[in-house]
Amino acid sequence: MSEPPPYYPPPPPHYGSPYGPGPYPYPAPPPTNGMAIASLICAFVFAPLGIVFGHISLSQIKKSGEEGRGLAIAGLVISYLVTVLSIVVILAGVVFFSWMARELEKTGGAGIPRTMPGGSGQLPPFNPPATLGANCQYPATATPADKPVKPPVPGRTPTTPATADATIVTNAGPIVVHLDRAKAPCTVNSFESLVQQNYFDNTPCHRLTDEPSMSVLQCGDPTGQGRGGPGYRFANEYPTNQFRPFDPQLRQAVKYPRGTLAMANAGPDTNGSQFFIVYKDSMLPPTYTVFGQVDKTGFAIVDDLAATGIADGSHDGKPARPVTIKSIRLN
Repeated sequence: MSEPPPYYPPPPPHYGSPYGPGPYPYPAPPPTNGMAIASLICAFVFAPLGIVFGHISLSQIKKSGEEGRGLAIAGLVISYLVTVLSIVVILAGVVFFSWMARELEKTGGAGIPRTMPGGSGQLPPFNPPATLGANCQYPATATPADKPVKPPVPGRTPTTPATADATIVTNAGPIVVHLDRAKAPCTVNSFESLVQQNYFDNTPCHRLTDEPSMSVLQCGDPTGQGRGGPGYRFANEYPTNQFRPFDPQLRQAVKYPRGTLAMANAGPDTNGSQFFIVYKDSMLPPTYTVFGQVDKTGFAIVDDLAATGIADGSHDGKPARPVTIKSIRLN
């Protein structure tokens, strides 16, 4: 009987491969769920979509055993936080703009209060600021011009000659006004620029006020609604520049004498094209730039326009008889 062949043990596995080349390799990790990744990305791009993708990914991971549960949860948390914060910001914006609309309604749109507590102050003496007319700026506003127009050339604006005359031709007759370049060069520069571009031609005077403390005729809005403008704004000048910023006296009424030509505004440094003529001494805070004076020869015409009364019989609103500026021309 022959002897069995000798037994030789198999060679050891290759160094570094403890499981060898056999049929049982180390299992590959499960893939990461794509929806989980998408949820985290969308959390920073469009949060509501991140919420949708996050819930879909959790459902898929539960069924498939894929990786990515942590990513999905992070995407959901961030998406919910961003969504809630966005809703809070939107609600706050709605409240703020509603408040602004109410304030504009109170002021007739362009910043002259409907009523002003009585006072005995006078317009302050004029003390020329060192920077008067040195750098007039006319930045664009968020709303475009209501009538095609270009803003004035910015930069240094001369304060001489001290005055310039213009004639406002209304449906009741012409009114000569003396523009005060010495006190309000940036304002006069804007007014003259608008006049030269025929901006005021065939526009209404949309507001007449006959309050015990305030009597003004407001014009300069091509829309006739009290909220129109030239698409740019500029800073207040006299008398505002005679006070320190935030000076409490800026809230105290002073007398704007009969015949004063001043800018309407919707807050500090929001002057545009709307202006008003004071036809009786009026008490207003010194936050409306005085840039001219009606010549005494025009008082009778201004009085005639004011005598039409207010359309609804109140003390503040549209004139009962339309008041129209046919044209304004520089003399």
